[in-house]
Amino acid sequence: MIVRYERPYSHAAHWARRLARIAFAIFALSLLAHRFGPLTTPHFLALALLSGAFALVGVVLATIGLARLWQVAAVGGIASLSALVYAAAPLGFLGFGAVQYLRRPAIYDVTTDTVTPPPWIRVPAAERSWLARNPTVTPQDREAQIVAYPGLTGRRYDGALDRVFQGVRKVIGETRIATTAELGVENARADFEDLAVRPGAGVDTNGEPDVIPVPAARPAPDVDGALPGRLSSDIVLQGEWRTLIVGFRFDVLIRLREEAETTFVDLRVASRYGAHDLGMGAAFAEEFLRALDAELLGIAGG
Repeated sequence: MIVRYERPYSHAAHWARRLARIAFAIFALSLLAHRFGPLTTPHFLALALLSGAFALVGVVLATIGLARLWQVAAVGGIASLSALVYAAAPLGFLGFGAVQYLRRPAIYDVTTDTVTPPPWIRVPAAERSWLARNPTVTPQDREAQIVAYPGLTGRRYDGALDRVFQGVRKVIGETRIATTAELGVENARADFEDLAVRPGAGVDTNGEPDVIPVPAARPAPDVDGALPGRLSSDIVLQGEWRTLIVGFRFDVLIRLREEAETTFVDLRVASRYGAHDLGMGAAFAEEFLRALDAELLGIAGG
């Protein structure tokens, strides 16, 4: 008499695979819609959290399925393993975000000039939905930035404003910043007034002038100079940068200021959504400044 052993069936393992597939589908579709479509960041993060919940339940059920496989050789080992594979993407994304959230300071705006940060040309505005935050950057936020990112400082280059401006333009293209506003770009144009031959050059200055100059009215004060962190001689560029894979949006401001024979470059990076940028703002600022150093190699000063 032949006794055939029938392996028990693990329902937990097969439900784990179904839930993990649902989680992966929600995460992948929402990621694509956020990176290349109209899905906003608050909606994407809400869907990512939902997919993470499905994936977490799937992992628990997959663990039960593997335990049943070990104990009684229940059918469902492959289903449990596939569930773990499907759940890896959403849980890995949320896990990495959680680690960065705990490691980095809870700030969303970083700048190389914490005393007088360059002001926005156009204040960024977005419908933040459930990702509410304090619209004002406090001194405590700036102190937290200094503690967390002590090396994030501006750059001084021993070059003329127009030369540094050309380098900044090139790095903007290399780092995928879409320029949205400009101010003071005309300050980078070469000044040839001193090279032009002025009328009456070489005439005896002791004689009476043929033309009596008429005093001109005092020019109106430049509005930009009245704003803290901005001078009328500055060049200010504002743009938008997006992370390569996920597509998180950041607003970027670059300020060029000529001081004596040097040009000083400051940078400001702010997350469009949320009260925590997970350290991505400072990472991008350092990447931009390193690229600018490489572009202007040979004229960098202290």
